[in-house]
Amino acid sequence: MHKLNRDFFLYLSKNKLLNKNAKRWGLKLGASKVVAGLTIEDSLQPLQELNESGRMITLDHLGEFVYEEEEAIEAFQSSMEALDFIKENDIDCYLSVKLTKLGLDVDEGLCMKHIRALLERAKQYDTMINIDMEDYAHYDQTLDLLDELRKDYDNIGIVLQAYIHSGVEDTNRLKGMKIRFVKGAYKEDASVAIQDKKKIDEHMLEMIKTHMLNESYTAIATHDHELIEKVKTFALENGIPREMFEFQMLYGFRNDVQLQLVKDGYRFRTYVPYGKDWYGYFMRRLAERPQNVAFAFRGMLSK
Repeated sequence: MHKLNRDFFLYLSKNKLLNKNAKRWGLKLGASKVVAGLTIEDSLQPLQELNESGRMITLDHLGEFVYEEEEAIEAFQSSMEALDFIKENDIDCYLSVKLTKLGLDVDEGLCMKHIRALLERAKQYDTMINIDMEDYAHYDQTLDLLDELRKDYDNIGIVLQAYIHSGVEDTNRLKGMKIRFVKGAYKEDASVAIQDKKKIDEHMLEMIKTHMLNESYTAIATHDHELIEKVKTFALENGIPREMFEFQMLYGFRNDVQLQLVKDGYRFRTYVPYGKDWYGYFMRRLAERPQNVAFAFRGMLSK
């Protein structure tokens, strides 16, 4: 049943017509519980409250299906405005971006121009840009572009997905970088991605351990309490200082656990999405865990 739910919502996440219509709906279907606002101004209060509770933030301006140059330029300008907004409001936060949103499927040169400009602005503000990994169709291209960017910038991070077979190899390839480890939220073929949940969990822990032992900053993005406990134990047993890693969770999920990790003295960052293009993100959250479907229906009923 879980697999049926997952495949169904992943299928819906790629429906361009529904994505287009969702922009007219506003934050319905319970999305307002997991998306901070339609605009960055809407998001200010939630961002400030997170910082006040001891949580750092990574901010994501949502968007997908960018195939026109005009859309890519608009997305780039929104990201630049977000960097200015973060600085002006003194928010402890960095920006997460998707290369496809910056024009990767339009023109690679345009995308590189955009991401370089963002990295320059972030450098001025003494912050970083984190590149979100997308579906496998963009995987190798993203890593190749990252190799180019690393020659000129050190204020850049990347996301690696634990279900990708080459995960440990890619972790070693990116030694010294800030890496955010996630399980993975796209539907991928067995030839490139692990399909069994238990094996994905094991692979993620192996990737995290590899990066920690490589003395590289590690972000563990998971709601899985068992994985969190294993990472804590590994760090303690191997003398990994707490300033070399952080835990991350999504905005709107497991708030009690987030606060407890802060209370226990761990570095913690909440992944906060905002924007009118919330639909694909929300569908993937429903796909990840069956409990999230009930969560969405509660959101609808409370409207």
